[in-house]
Amino acid sequence: MRTGRTGTVAALAGTLALGAFTAPAAEAADTGITVSKMVVNSGKPIVVGTTEKKHPSVRFHVSWSAGHSLSDVDANPYLYHGTTARKGADHGGIYLGSMICYEDGSRAADCTGDLYIEPRYTLDSNNDATTWKVGAAARIWGANGQPKSEEYLPALATAQVKRAARATVNASPEPVTKGKTLTVTGRLTRADWVKHSYTGYGGKAAKLQFRKAGSSTYTTVKIVKADSTGSLRTTVKAASDGYWRWTFGETSTTGGATAAGDYVDVK
Repeated sequence: MRTGRTGTVAALAGTLALGAFTAPAAEAADTGITVSKMVVNSGKPIVVGTTEKKHPSVRFHVSWSAGHSLSDVDANPYLYHGTTARKGADHGGIYLGSMICYEDGSRAADCTGDLYIEPRYTLDSNNDATTWKVGAAARIWGANGQPKSEEYLPALATAQVKRAARATVNASPEPVTKGKTLTVTGRLTRADWVKHSYTGYGGKAAKLQFRKAGSSTYTTVKIVKADSTGSLRTTVKAASDGYWRWTFGETSTTGGATAAGDYVDVK
């Protein structure tokens, strides 16, 4: 892979552009480059909030035709959806942050690196919480430093991108008399990539769980559905000292969340 071209990401005018494509465009042609064994984020969903930058891992195997060496070859992975591999390489994708390749036998190499996600600039719609395709921009470079051929390899794998979520909890009164009513409230929110903030996760069902003091295990007490603003509220009878929390699992678009336990002293 050519140093200075592979794995470069540039932030330009509020968008992310793949640095590997700053050279003059080559004529689209079969490069003879093959990419296989593509794995993104160790096969796990990529869960993204509103401000924290993410660097999901990527690894793959690349091979090329006779007459070229590793220094002549670029194979830059990227994520795209709702468009073609060619359009995704230039706009609306998730691109490389860094990458390094180690030659493995004749005309082949194993590559590892990471992608780069900055929520405010990379994700501009909540519809981006979906299954993305993994493509690769392949290019052969000539001795004059100009590209000889390039192509965009589509659908090498898939990767899920999800909205990060949060859960809060409050149990009151504290302390509470044994046998009396304990009110447990909370709120479920998730990342909104348009508003760049966490907004209510309305209608989502959450488990109310309890962990008795001295125990390490939480037990589900009941399941409650959040209202339209993501707020949760229920009552239980206070029986013993311990921790209360709300929790829910991930969905096809949103990561799961669990509140830190709220300790209640029962008198």
